[in-house]
Formats: sequence, C-alpha cells, structure tokens
Amino acid sequence: MSDAQAINAGEAPPGALERQFRLTERGTTARTEVLAGVTTFLTMAYIVLVNPAILGQAGLPVAAVAAATCFAAAFASILMGMAANTPLALAPGMGLNAYFSFTVVQQMGVPWPVALGCVFISGVAFLVLTLTGVRQMIVSVIPQHLFAAVAGGIGLFIGFIGLKDAGIVVANPATFVSLGSVTQPGPALALFGLAVIGALSVWNVRAAMLIGIVLTTIAGWLLGEVSAPSEPYSLAALTGTAFKLDLPGVFGLTGSHGLGLFEILFVFLFVDLFDNIGTLVAVTKRAGLMDAAGRIPGLNRILMTDAVATMVGALAGTSTVTSYVESAAGVQAGGRTGLSAVVTGLLFLATMFVAPYAQLVPLAATAPALIVVGGLMLLPLTEVNWEDPMAAIPAFLTVAMIPLTFSIANGLAFGITAHALLKLIKGQASKADWFLFTLAGLFVVRFAWMAAA
Repeated sequence: MSDAQAINAGEAPPGALERQFRLTERGTTARTEVLAGVTTFLTMAYIVLVNPAILGQAGLPVAAVAAATCFAAAFASILMGMAANTPLALAPGMGLNAYFSFTVVQQMGVPWPVALGCVFISGVAFLVLTLTGVRQMIVSVIPQHLFAAVAGGIGLFIGFIGLKDAGIVVANPATFVSLGSVTQPGPALALFGLAVIGALSVWNVRAAMLIGIVLTTIAGWLLGEVSAPSEPYSLAALTGTAFKLDLPGVFGLTGSHGLGLFEILFVFLFVDLFDNIGTLVAVTKRAGLMDAAGRIPGLNRILMTDAVATMVGALAGTSTVTSYVESAAGVQAGGRTGLSAVVTGLLFLATMFVAPYAQLVPLAATAPALIVVGGLMLLPLTEVNWEDPMAAIPAFLTVAMIPLTFSIANGLAFGITAHALLKLIKGQASKADWFLFTLAGLFVVRFAWMAAA
C-alpha cells in the first residue's frame, strides 16, 4: 500500500523502516530486528580479535587489521541489509584469512600488499561472474559432496592452525607432528580458553567465543604471560593497511609463486563462492525466505553485495569478506529483514574505534576460538554419501589435502580432478561437463608445472 492509499483508507502511512524493510510483510517488528542484529553481532564479534591474530602472522599491523575488519564488516552488513533486505551479516571469512596468511604470504612468499591486490581482483571477478551469469555455470559443475568437503577441509585447516598456534600440536622430525607440552603456560592457557568456550557454548551463550577470548586474555595478563604491545594505542594505527594494496604487483607473480595470479584468484573466488552459497541456503531457509522452488529471492543482489564488500575490504586492508553462517543466530532470534544486518553493521562500526586493543590479545587466547570454529565447520561432511566411492573418494581427498598440505588450493585441485576422472572412468561424462574437465585439465597442468619447477 502506498502512502497516499494509506491516507485515503484512514490509516497512518508506513514509516521509513516499514517502507525500506517491509517488516509487516515478513511478520516482524523493528524491536525484534534490533535484538536479532545484536544477537548476530555477539556471535560473530570474535572475528575482530581472531582475524588480526591470523593476518598479523603475515606481517600486517594488528591494530590496523582489527580496524579494517570492523570497517569491512560494517560496510558489508549495512549494504546487505539496505540493498538485498536479507538478515545476512558479513565479515572477513575464516579459512580464506588463513589461506591469505599461511599459504599466499608465508608459503608462496607473496608480499601482503600484493596479496591484498589479489583479494581486490577476486572481488572484481566475482562481480563480473555474477553480472554475466557465469556463476550459475560454475556452481552447476561442482557436485554437492565437494561443496561439503571443501567446508569440512577448511574446518580441519582452521582447527589445525588453532592447535598449532596454541602449542598443543608441534612439529616432530620423526612423525611430522606430535603433542606439545600441555603443561607449559601457552598451551595450558589455550586449553583453559577452550574449556571456557566449550562450557559457554553448551549453555547456549551467544557470545561464547568472544567471552572466552576476553577471559583467556585476562588470565594471561594475570599470569604474566601477555606482554605489552609494541604498537601504542592510537587511532592513527587504524590506517596502517588502508589503501596499501599493490595491484601492479599482482600481475608480476611468477616463479616460486606457483601459477601465481591464477591459483590465488581461483581459491579466493571459489571458496568465497562456496561459502556464500552454503551460507545463503542455510540462513534463508531458516528464515523462511526461500521460495517453494528452492530459489533465494534477490540472489544476484546478495552476491553483488558480497563482491563489492570484498573489494572494499581489500582497500581497507583485510582478506576476503563473505557471508557468515552466524547470521542464523539472529534469524533464530526473529530476524527476517535486512534491518537486523544493518544493526549488526552499526555495532561493528562502533567497535572500530577500540580496534587497536586487539593487539593486546595473545595467540593463546584466539587459538581456542579457531579450534571451536574449525570443529563446527565439519557439519557439512554429514551431507557426503561415504558409502558411494564416486562421492567418498573426491570428498576424502579434498578434506585430507587441505590441512595436510596447508593449502585450500591443493584440496580443491585433488577433489575436482578426482571427481572428473571417476566420472570419465564410469562413463558418465557428457558434453555438458566441458567446464568441469577444463578445470580438471588446468589442475593437472598445475601439478605438472609444480613438479617441474
């Protein structure tokens, strides 16, 4: 009903919130949406501390990354709420931040400004693929069991990084890895944090991970295990990564960087795509927004928002921004419109001004959050039919190769290549699979090139 129609009918015209978010149509109220937005924020606020801890290991200034994390999450969530009217919050993605830090920067030797340039270009590519409809073709050739395997493999990857950062798992020349000395202060502190987060989680405390990180940090300070930061508190520190991306350097990636630009962009693009599709299905289905045919209303607007958010995040100085499944907590609290995402974004914006305090948090405090998040990401593995070799073999290779080779790219390569090969052997290949076999062929070339390098 328009404002004029409402007046003629003797009713008060709808307010700005009603016009923008269609609250009544979706059976919700502004108060419910605000509470849902606060709930979502509390469940994902841990990223403000965890993301800087991960990217800081790649040489990025921790305080600046914390600010960039807050800004990117605020911008993306508000844009999602306003443009797509969906109760979906966004922030720098777990898994891709680990790939950025440990694989691209530390293993491949790519300078972090160049890595940020790769993130920006992947956002541009995501936008182009969405606008041209190529995104649908990419999704159609990837079977559901590989979507699930990638999510599970990344979960193991994140969990392994958490155990390593905590000193619970250490290198061993005879067995590659072994149990560390859990009675040492660092591992003991991490185990304390893990116990706190676990206890709060089973009691369904929304901010379990955030509270666990804070309490573990306090315990570390009391025990003298946390030293004063080398960077002083300063709002000027918030600009340490802003506009520091190196786009010209991206196109010079050669040599020890593997296939350079192609490989890095492939992982940033595909994992972001997988994350989004999985999260969108989970959240919109729970919110009752998916139509009878299983379609997600405004899907292109949602994916375009994600692409723009990734580009803005790279400009601010953080890794790929993606949709957060923690948004489901806000939906559970009643969120049905983009207003809840806007509220979440505003809370992240307010948090930006205390971001330099993120440098006070030790790895022993953020490691438990990584372990818990990694464990929760294993849920999609239940979707794999482990009794069917056509699904089980590619899925296992994907899940195993991601953490064991410390590379999401290797997991994707083994999984997609195995899927294509088994399909060919079984005689199920068709002309419609040309893109799948093109991807598999490129991966085979990649393996051969790496072996010869």
